[in-house]
Amino acid sequence: MRPILLFLLLSSVLSAQYRLYTCMENSKDYVVGAKLPLSGVFVKSAASEWQHLGYNLPFVSALDYDTHDPSTLYLAAGNGLIRASDYGRVWKILTSFDVTELRDLAVDRNVPGAIYFAHTHGIRVTHDSGTTWHEISNGLKRKYTESIRVDRKHAGRLVAGMEDGLYLSDNGGGSWRRAGAAGFQILHIEQSPHDPCFWVAVTQQGGAFVSSDCAGSFESLGNVGVGRNLYDVAFDPTTKGRFALAGWGPGVLVTEDNGKTWQSRNVGLPQTEVRSVAFDPDKPGRLYASIHEQALYVSQDSGLSWKKDGLDGSVVYRMVFVPAEGKR
Repeated sequence: MRPILLFLLLSSVLSAQYRLYTCMENSKDYVVGAKLPLSGVFVKSAASEWQHLGYNLPFVSALDYDTHDPSTLYLAAGNGLIRASDYGRVWKILTSFDVTELRDLAVDRNVPGAIYFAHTHGIRVTHDSGTTWHEISNGLKRKYTESIRVDRKHAGRLVAGMEDGLYLSDNGGGSWRRAGAAGFQILHIEQSPHDPCFWVAVTQQGGAFVSSDCAGSFESLGNVGVGRNLYDVAFDPTTKGRFALAGWGPGVLVTEDNGKTWQSRNVGLPQTEVRSVAFDPDKPGRLYASIHEQALYVSQDSGLSWKKDGLDGSVVYRMVFVPAEGKR
């Protein structure tokens, strides 16, 4: 390798502030009774290689981390809420047999030890890092919860994505009120890293909904994704106004102006059944997309062109960038 190329490679590795983690399963061509392919949590190493962490578990739907100690990860899994310490290498289930099929989780950045998770029959919270748990879905008529987020600026301010719309709580789940998207199942919610009052939620068949009043109310983005399932939304932390949607049929959709206009960014992808997307906070415009049972693809230009990045045959349910070891 030429010295200049080696220098550029080492500079890129040393400057990386984050590592990409995926929650995924290898399901392509799987036959019941066969040996289970490696599934669960994978991380992209500093050498750009994919490494499997912890146990072989196909039902990991979401991941978050403790901002005070990024080496401590939390996983929403089929068998409970899991603490994956040492950057995902050591696992421990923190919930009991009475709760399964977790769909999402969120760590409260403002309250150490506070973690919320959404499951098929409600929402629970711990205030002591998982030692005890409390159900907080009282007052919600329909309990199934697909997505949960905590406002990064306000402790205990929650936005929940239910099977009949969006709900807001200002008191840690003590009470709830409807915030929008009535009648639509919410599949994912995200808060803008640039404007804490700007939120986006994606739905089953109903398209995307946005809030500009700190999640107090959500309005439809129009025809974007309507009639299809939109599974994910990702903001580019490096570029204000840019975010992407992932959907079954629409593929990858990108806006550069906070949702006013949209472009289809699927040239170079093998199909348009996309489960998740994520922007790299270390590199402006670097975008990852999970193509259903195909592979993970990466773009260096916000989806204008793509190339395969590994994880062949996978379904990636969630991608999360976590501060790298030694970084805070």
